[in-house]
Amino acid sequence: MPSSKAERIIMKRSSFLNKLKAEESLKLVEPSGEISKSYLIKSDKCIQVARLAYDAGIYENAVSEAYYSIYNAVMSLFFKCGIKCENHSGAVLLIKELFKLESFYLIFSEFKKDRIDNQYYVPILDTEPINKEKCNERIRIAQRFNAELRAYSGKITIQEINNIRKKFEEL
Repeated sequence: MPSSKAERIIMKRSSFLNKLKAEESLKLVEPSGEISKSYLIKSDKCIQVARLAYDAGIYENAVSEAYYSIYNAVMSLFFKCGIKCENHSGAVLLIKELFKLESFYLIFSEFKKDRIDNQYYVPILDTEPINKEKCNERIRIAQRFNAELRAYSGKITIQEINNIRKKFEEL
C-alpha cells in the first residue's frame, strides 16, 4: 500500500491510464505526420472560432474553443509519436506522465476545467460565467501554448519518439 499522498496519486493516475489502455481508448498506433498536421489545422480553426466568439461577446464559447485548440494541438503531438488517446483526462495526464511537460500539463488541465465549467454549468441569470478580460487572456494563453507545443513537436527526434513509445508501454 502506497504510504504518501503523492504515491497514492501516482498509483491512481497509473490505474486510470491502464484502464484506458484496457478499453483501447489509449493505445499505440503508427506515427502519422498526416494525422498530426490535420490536428494542427483543427487547432488553428478552433482558435479562429474562439476569436470570433470573443468578438461577438460569447465568452463562454470562446473559452471552450480555446480549450479545443489546445486539445487538438496535443492530439497532433500524440499522433506524431503514434499515440491515440480518446479521453480528455487521459490526454492531460499523458502530457505530464509521459512527456514530462509540467507547464503544459498545468495549462491544459486548467483549460479543461474551465471548458467543463463553461460548457456544462449554467450561470446565474444575466451573468456571464467569464468576463471579457479573462476570456481574452485565455485565448492569448492558448495561442502561446499552441505555438510552444508546435515548437516542441517540431524538434522532437525519432529517438525521443521511440523512448516515449517505450515509456508508454511501461505505463
